[in-house]
Amino acid sequence: MEEKEPLIILTGPTAVGKTALSLKLAQRVDGEIISADSMQVYRHMDIGSAKIRSHEMLGIPHHLIDIMEPEEEFNVVVFQQQAKKAIKDIRSRGRIPIIAGGTGFYIQSVLYDIDFTENPGDTTCRRKLEQAAAEKGPEYLHKMLAAVDKESAEQIHAHNVKRVIRALEFYMQTGEKISRHNELEKKRQAAYNACYFVLDDKREAIYDRIDKRVDKMLKEGLVEEVKQLKEHGCSRDMVSMQGLGYKEILGYLEEEYDLERAVYLIKRDTRHFAKRQLTWFRRERDVIWLEKPEFPSEEELLLFMLEKCRERRILL
Repeated sequence: MEEKEPLIILTGPTAVGKTALSLKLAQRVDGEIISADSMQVYRHMDIGSAKIRSHEMLGIPHHLIDIMEPEEEFNVVVFQQQAKKAIKDIRSRGRIPIIAGGTGFYIQSVLYDIDFTENPGDTTCRRKLEQAAAEKGPEYLHKMLAAVDKESAEQIHAHNVKRVIRALEFYMQTGEKISRHNELEKKRQAAYNACYFVLDDKREAIYDRIDKRVDKMLKEGLVEEVKQLKEHGCSRDMVSMQGLGYKEILGYLEEEYDLERAVYLIKRDTRHFAKRQLTWFRRERDVIWLEKPEFPSEEELLLFMLEKCRERRILL
């Protein structure tokens, strides 16, 4: 049997401390980092995405950061293709790929090599759905999806028209819910010899870091960053502008509410997001939980991770 390629995954809720830990881990294992973040792929979106700056990378190569313009659509299919390419590239240098970030579905797509093959050939159905979206608006299409596939409708934002159309098209062509298809895909065996770490902390510690991070973003110029994106033609129907921090500040700039309200919404919605991330990771198979309070120091935490990697023969 062919030996599987090694892969380390470090994930967890937002603001838990993944970035700092991933850098220390990469130094210890001679690794390179692949970002599993749906916002850090975009250029000109640095502050709101809490993007690592080049001077903070400690000389460790990072992949899938600043690879797209805000008007381009980034999704799980693009992520999977780019991440697999990066893994191959990293392995060609004899180094260890480390996927670090909080987008669970992205991680799952690579670890289990989920099949996103679309039905080839007939595009009549897609064209009709695109026309319906143009004439009746995204909410109309989203209601159509909710009627046939409630689970997908709950996971896909109404304004993410392309994903809504893809889910409806899949159902119309196969008679099967795309959520059911994805569920079956999740049961696949891992495509890599992986250590899948989930970093966690006490709820109040995470929430406190979220609040401080949002305050820091505002001091660093988040409002100005969103203003510039708006001036360059970025609008809320773009996938990039649906990111946390961006859509709320956009609402402020469009005078829907004041800045205080925008900040409150960012903090509240980021806390909700952290809760949803943890719910996702608790459903995942094969994860190794890293509860920060259980380790006396970060060094102890790192040693535990390295030991697990040796057990899996990721490290010799």
